[in-house]
Amino acid sequence: MGTSPLTTAVPVGRILHRAAANLRADIDALTEATMGAIEAGIPEYARPADENYRRTIRAGVEQALQGFLNVMERRADTAWRDVYRAIGAGEMREGRSLDALQAAIRIGARVGLRHLVEFAESESLTATATGSFADAIWSHVDDLADAAAQGYAEAAAAEVGELDRRRRRLLDLLVADPPAGEEAVAAAAVTARWTMPRRLAAVALAPEAVHATPPVLAPDVLADLDRPDPALIVPDPQSPAQVRQIVHGLRRYRLAVGPAVLPAGAADSLRWARQALDLAARGIIGGDRLIWCEDHLAALTIFQDEALLASVVDRRLRPLAGVRANQREPLADTLLSWLQHNMNANAVAATLHLHPQTVRRRLRQLDRLFGDQLRDSDVRFELEIALRAERAHRPARPLAK
Repeated sequence: MGTSPLTTAVPVGRILHRAAANLRADIDALTEATMGAIEAGIPEYARPADENYRRTIRAGVEQALQGFLNVMERRADTAWRDVYRAIGAGEMREGRSLDALQAAIRIGARVGLRHLVEFAESESLTATATGSFADAIWSHVDDLADAAAQGYAEAAAAEVGELDRRRRRLLDLLVADPPAGEEAVAAAAVTARWTMPRRLAAVALAPEAVHATPPVLAPDVLADLDRPDPALIVPDPQSPAQVRQIVHGLRRYRLAVGPAVLPAGAADSLRWARQALDLAARGIIGGDRLIWCEDHLAALTIFQDEALLASVVDRRLRPLAGVRANQREPLADTLLSWLQHNMNANAVAATLHLHPQTVRRRLRQLDRLFGDQLRDSDVRFELEIALRAERAHRPARPLAK
């Protein structure tokens, strides 16, 4: 605060010192008068039964009044700053806005000024001197309000940071493998202020897609983009459109949305979402920047154990190994379509855009290659799995004709 206009008149300064001394001697009565005015003017501060709260309010009022008196005496004083930062932080934690506190500070200033005006009149101070003093007091009021606002903002930022930390911890517990206990998850949800949903979906993000600028997400989405495998938890996903809206802020990212599961299955949903990202990166499944696992359940199922899958492919497609390379894919596509269409040759021809005679010729060749295997339902099931896997591993291009 700059030099007060009061300092330009020494006699006035002496009078103000005397006024401050008189008021300081009566500080208890002045404090009670100020508290009474605040409680009458701001009902939410009136808690006569809460002694701890009244002591806190009284300490704040006393500090403000002492600050006013120090202004009168031109004393260097910064103790009030920490006090009002703490008061502002307390208001934030109580869930109130700063409006009530700032109004209380103004009420306190008016009570103090009223007493000082009475003293000024008794000492016959000029209006100019009294006005200069009032300006200095209101400047101090602004300083108090600024300190309270700073404390409020600092506490809000700290709470947001702590809440983010708790929510990241909750996400870790939900997707832990082996799973965390239900009680630990429930307790973490309470401290994270997160309502446990009936169902949820995990979202996996490609690590290389995470940018420095944090995305804008719906407030009920759990997120941790700093982990090696960035992830989200979307509560109660009702439809792809709803999930798409929730993750709208992630449109720059490559991500996969896992199937909706019970909360206890969050780790599975995330594992499937990560697998979908991997399969998409390898060209095994399609998808743009947003991949829906529920659109690729067959591929996710087939590729759960790739070593076992490779064994099935090798065993069941061995009859095609002796066929010329330029015939192998057309025969494989024909056999897969035949299995998918319940062994209907005409449906195969329509699907592959082939003449029915071409399809029948290929089917006769396949019958010679596979023989009785084609008449065993269990083998046909394994054949379809093997053929789907074989097609998924091909370079992307139109189906062979």
